[in-house]
Amino acid sequence: MSAVQEIFDYLKASKLFYLATVEGDQPRVRPMGAIDVFEDRLYFQTGNIKNVFQQMKANPKVEICTMGPEGTWIRIQANAIQDDRLEAREHMMDANPGLKNRYAADDGICEVLYLENAKAVIASFTAEPKVIEF
Repeated sequence: MSAVQEIFDYLKASKLFYLATVEGDQPRVRPMGAIDVFEDRLYFQTGNIKNVFQQMKANPKVEICTMGPEGTWIRIQANAIQDDRLEAREHMMDANPGLKNRYAADDGICEVLYLENAKAVIASFTAEPKVIEF
């Protein structure tokens, strides 16, 4: 199993993760749920009319965090890189059909971003952390 697939499976099992960005000197955190693996990269989705997108354009450094099974949690540090190819947006929409209620791959609003230079740490109170770079 690839590192990207392992991280995807962890996030997908959690159903919801929290994405942190920075706006000026203030951290901003929000829940997210749409993720996808495309071309062996981990992608997430948002709209370009949202503050989160503008924050990532100004500073691509993000952190993702969620709780997993059996008392573990994951933190991922990465750069969020916009992919404005239609096929990347279509793949995301197909993988997350619930998005189709709010977005279309070609609506001019839907944006997909992938994680680059990512480092994930899966931790718990009972075991040594597992570090995965992808």
